[in-house]
Amino acid sequence: MYLYLLGLVVFYYLYRWFRELPRVHDIGSKYVYITGCDTGFGNLLARHLDKIGFRVIASCFSEKGEEDLRKSCSSNLITAHLDVRSKDSVAKVAAKIKETVGERGLWAVVNNAGVSIPAGACDWLTIDDYKSMLDVNLLGVIAVTLSVLPLIKKARGRVVNVASVFGRISVTGGPYTISKYGVEAFNDSLRLNMAPFGVKVLCIEPGFFKTNVTDTTILTNNVKTLWDKLPQDVKDDYGTEFLQKSLVVIKDRVAKISDGDLMKVVSCMEHAVSAVRPRTRYSPGWDAKLFWLPLSYMPTCVSDYIMTREAIPIAKPLQ
Repeated sequence: MYLYLLGLVVFYYLYRWFRELPRVHDIGSKYVYITGCDTGFGNLLARHLDKIGFRVIASCFSEKGEEDLRKSCSSNLITAHLDVRSKDSVAKVAAKIKETVGERGLWAVVNNAGVSIPAGACDWLTIDDYKSMLDVNLLGVIAVTLSVLPLIKKARGRVVNVASVFGRISVTGGPYTISKYGVEAFNDSLRLNMAPFGVKVLCIEPGFFKTNVTDTTILTNNVKTLWDKLPQDVKDDYGTEFLQKSLVVIKDRVAKISDGDLMKVVSCMEHAVSAVRPRTRYSPGWDAKLFWLPLSYMPTCVSDYIMTREAIPIAKPLQ
């Protein structure tokens, strides 16, 4: 019986592997628009797609990001300055893309730009903290997509949205998981809306990887800054040791579980862009596959128990 089940599993993965092998043709005439190419996944994806022959339009937030990409990539790669929070900036880049791609349309947009701070317990934050991240991680994704969607429909192309395993389960406070849940919802609704037009909408849900999102220095400074702004009564609720224990968690746990092989994510992005039959969802990272996603399917009481058991204790628990 067990051998029979094992055989079915092996057959399924072999079938999926063969089914997903074919790639689209004529990639030299296909334009791919990527956001957040200064560093991390976006930067590596821009270099990788340029290397294999796609026509890449890489948007960066900084001039240095643009300059570094131009130096390291072929003359086919086009860079653009983009602030996803700005309507004018999004529209300006979209107009440039329209002029560049012409009647062939835009083959794909990869919404990769995102931030991870401010991040902390919900009662450490203000509504402005939430807005600042949602403007980038969620509204920026929607704005960029809508700005080039007519061009993607013309090419019968793809929309690739980078969410997170924390778009499937929320285990921390603050706006990050809210923004990623929003990306998942936008992705699902857009996928259904665009199906009649032949447009594929795919979602990347990475686990923990070593990027700016999980940079321990950035996260540590963020927690210290938020703590210093808290009213004394809130600090008393959490206790004097809470800050130090939080910093230890960032230094030890986050650093240890973050995978340094960013190509695991970039390979999923490339497959979403180039495969004839891409997957609806990709979940790169063993932590995503073996822990976070299974946890998201568990009853709430079970997932809550697991996460609260691992949480840092507060000074004034409910009696």
